Amino acid sequence: MNTTLNTAADGNEAQDAVQVQEARLWQDDGWTARIIKNEDGDGWAVAMYQDGEAEPALVGPWTMGRDKVNPKPLDTPAFQTLVKTAREVLRRHEQQLHARLHREVSVSVGDDTLTVTLDIVPDDDSPHAILAAVDAFGEEQARMRVAPDFKLNRAVAAGWIESGYRRF
Repeated sequence: MNTTLNTAADGNEAQDAVQVQEARLWQDDGWTARIIKNEDGDGWAVAMYQDGEAEPALVGPWTMGRDKVNPKPLDTPAFQTLVKTAREVLRRHEQQLHARLHREVSVSVGDDTLTVTLDIVPDDDSPHAILAAVDAFGEEQARMRVAPDFKLNRAVAAGWIESGYRRF
């Protein structure tokens, strides 16, 4: 077992970071890898947790050791690969969520092109969406709150612009 305590002075504040490097538990750089018994049957799995999160960001199979009974121990290269993979999984989840909650269309009006966006706000108490029009210079021309199930397409956006941004 290798456990170290790193203390870095940041102005007047000190930050403590515990580093654990055990065969089945590895903590470093804001992440924890934990080797667990596979719930679906034989073998082992690894669960990657980001500090402060109750649910793992990644769970995947883990290699058996040479004895074909116990798991292969964690090491630095394996941990670094797991951190990279878990970060990529989180990044993809964020991209998917953004794609689900954000819509954007461009509409030509005369010589100008306006971008109309719809951003859904999945609030538990008051879900809604924000409809906005922005010109080519990034200046917001209009903004309004709409229902979270509002359907944005090019025709709807053009109609909204042509109506002088009247409420739906």
